[in-house]
Amino acid sequence: MTTTTPARTVLRAQGLTRVFGTGAGEVRALADATLEVAAGELLVVRGPSGSGKTTLLNLLGGLDRPTSGGVWLGDAELSALGERDVLAARRDRIGYVFQSFGLVPVLSAAENVEVPLRLRRTPQDERSRRVAEALDAVGLSGHAKQRPYELSGGQQQRVGIARALVADPEVLLADEPTGQLDSGTAAVVMDLLARVVHERGVAAVVSTHDPELMARADRVVELRDGRVVAGGHG
Repeated sequence: MTTTTPARTVLRAQGLTRVFGTGAGEVRALADATLEVAAGELLVVRGPSGSGKTTLLNLLGGLDRPTSGGVWLGDAELSALGERDVLAARRDRIGYVFQSFGLVPVLSAAENVEVPLRLRRTPQDERSRRVAEALDAVGLSGHAKQRPYELSGGQQQRVGIARALVADPEVLLADEPTGQLDSGTAAVVMDLLARVVHERGVAAVVSTHDPELMARADRVVELRDGRVVAGGHG
């Protein structure tokens, strides 16, 4: 009988709650959310607008801090680290893909992909090699010198994915990455995400409200009114 070793848990949230104060009182954007993501797993978070998807991803990525509960990146409690250490974790261990692409308009595709490596002060020769490999991985080797306005929406998002992966992160977070794309282009982008996650062993969390994209997921977590109602555990 053949046994397989369970994949290593890379990212874990326990009892994650985020409350925002507003003029009308407190708003509980996320309530007691618990989930874990393994290396090489593509986890899709689904739910309607306002269900807490973006809040969850911001907390998982260290872009915001929880009101209560915690986020662990490996053995480190990300939500308990000081600001300097959180910034280092975001720079070195987490890649982000945004719905609006988030590219710098005056930079070429290659220069956009290079940004995380510049922040890490990676040597020039290694930067050039990694950027070329990242663009090749997303099928854009021939578009390195083009600026965002010269690329289609799908190509811009692929540049965003290359930028997120160029520094070999342990975790990839993507908030509605296909939200501005037509259905055909969205399918290409999601297939690309699934492929690189599995090939590189990245722990990925992707939010979407599009049921057509669920088939690409290894597992689906459903959020409703800020609560995980299905699929939080592997």
